[in-house]
Amino acid sequence: MRRYRSRIAALLSTLLTLSLLTTPVSASGDLQVDSDRHKAGRMATEILVRPVSLGITILGTAAFVLTLPFSALGGNVGEAADELVVGPFDATFRRCLGCTNVEN
Repeated sequence: MRRYRSRIAALLSTLLTLSLLTTPVSASGDLQVDSDRHKAGRMATEILVRPVSLGITILGTAAFVLTLPFSALGGNVGEAADELVVGPFDATFRRCLGCTNVEN
């Protein structure tokens, strides 16, 4: 079992490294419109990103429910919902495969 874990860890780190190397960046640091090859690299990294994003969505929802009484007292329920629930949900389920922004 330990051997498989180390192989999986090596595979995941390789995928992450490849995704970082294939992400195009301009001289100003902004992402450029990319070619199909670069987009394919980012799509492959979604294997790692989407489950983590789903976990963040679940944790954010739990945090929102736990802090709801305090948010209600402070009058910022909508802002808390946007930050803790809606944002992570959109990043998990509405963002296209390999995209960096949610497209409406």
